[in-house]
Amino acid sequence: MIAVNQAGYEVGAAKHATVMGGGHFRLYSASGEVVLEGDAAPVADENSGGKAGCIDFTSVDAAGTYYFEDAAGQRSVTFPIKKKVYADVFRDALRMLYFQRCGIALKKEYAGVYAHAACHCMEAKLLYSEPAEHRKLKGGWHDAGDYGRYVTPGAVTIAHLLYAYLLKPKAFKQSMNIPESGNGMPDVLNECAWELDWILKMQDKDGGVHHKATSASFVDFIMPEDDQLEPVITPVSSLATADTAAVMALATRVYAPFDEKRAGKYRRCALKAAKWLKENPGLQFKNPSEIHTGTYEDVCDADERLWAAAELFLLTEDKAWLWSMRMILEVRLNITALGWADVGGLAGLAVFTAPKKSFPADLENKFRSSWLDEAERLKKLAKANPYELALRPYDFVWGSNMRVLCNAMVLLMAGSFSKDKEYTDLARFQLDYVLGRNAMDTSYVTGHGERSFKDPHNRPTVADGIEAPIPGYVSGGPNYRPGDTMANAETLKGAAPMKCYVDSWKSYSTNEIAIYWNSPLVFVLALLA
Repeated sequence: MIAVNQAGYEVGAAKHATVMGGGHFRLYSASGEVVLEGDAAPVADENSGGKAGCIDFTSVDAAGTYYFEDAAGQRSVTFPIKKKVYADVFRDALRMLYFQRCGIALKKEYAGVYAHAACHCMEAKLLYSEPAEHRKLKGGWHDAGDYGRYVTPGAVTIAHLLYAYLLKPKAFKQSMNIPESGNGMPDVLNECAWELDWILKMQDKDGGVHHKATSASFVDFIMPEDDQLEPVITPVSSLATADTAAVMALATRVYAPFDEKRAGKYRRCALKAAKWLKENPGLQFKNPSEIHTGTYEDVCDADERLWAAAELFLLTEDKAWLWSMRMILEVRLNITALGWADVGGLAGLAVFTAPKKSFPADLENKFRSSWLDEAERLKKLAKANPYELALRPYDFVWGSNMRVLCNAMVLLMAGSFSKDKEYTDLARFQLDYVLGRNAMDTSYVTGHGERSFKDPHNRPTVADGIEAPIPGYVSGGPNYRPGDTMANAETLKGAAPMKCYVDSWKSYSTNEIAIYWNSPLVFVLALLA
């Protein structure tokens, strides 16, 4: 079997595939003509649990449709080589967020067959409030396959998108066909505003931001408008407050040229959150024992405060925030991490997207050198295996595809610093993996690829009665420690880490979807556009 990027390959770019077991291969054009053949030396691969060989077919650059055959005559999927090959993937990956909107009817003119009525329009109860307090809380995005709304992953999702926009604004010119399209603001900003305006409602008058709004437990697999469980707002956390300070400060500088009034609201929110952070210097997080939904807990808020300090310095030009950054950096945080829990890398993106000479040279150099060091580590990992994947066996964790895509983000930024094309090529190979060049021969993006996954752990997808899932959703992917009824130590006994995956809605530990798994894909595609 030969695994390829099922969405296709860009004209003029590096093109690699992987033949499982290694050996002879032929590449055919759609007309059946052999355009390339050769042998791929087999290399042992711990991630996939066998041997495989890497095929470099970069020399084949004519636009067209192709497929591979291995020595046993097994055909790969058919794939294109063309310009702007990822345009549709990019559009659907970003539009995924529209389908995650809460509190609004998804109309047929925008959602097509996936249209549904407005959901979760009731007020939410503030937990532990005396006397009982309720808050109007329409809006925001459903975080993942459930209907919870969470501040910290929402802020990180927005950050991936807004930093991508700052780095490559031309990539976001395309209309996303959402209700706000054509209002004079790029649709990526229209979509992010849906979540940002909801986060505003999660902030108290003193600046503290509540951690999440969910029902007490997960609802069954029903449509969102049928969920009548009472939403509950959990207590303020320093994690949510710091992420809010950061993302609102970032949003202020992004939205100001388009909507000064909106940018002003975001600025006031950021400054209130900043005041709260100064008055509450310790970690604050309480996961209520009576709430049984996703916790998004963290034992350290130093990285969140680092990101907030970087963006608040850009917002206020107050050098006290530089002092805060220097103090926090003494903790020796991971300042290349871009996930929902470890956000030190977002402080790096704040530095890299700031106007020139905004930050002192020593701080800028510290971030830049750390990212280059991490890119070198990822390069060594990728070059040591036939899938050119920058993961080790124990890196296949819950949401491993997010880790793959965040690694691609680091590689792309390293390529922009160093002008070293090898980093950019390696970033492409991480994208190849997510789109099908893997031991499962599966594209982990719905609707894109002949063998794209089809049964995500996502309540609307299960409940809507439509066979095909909404296109553009990223699966969490293989998990070497799966833990659900479909994917667990017994059902996947002996499976290599890259094969610890089940395409089933019942497998939340390998096949759930999440907003912050889509946003790094959008970032990567934007920078490669």
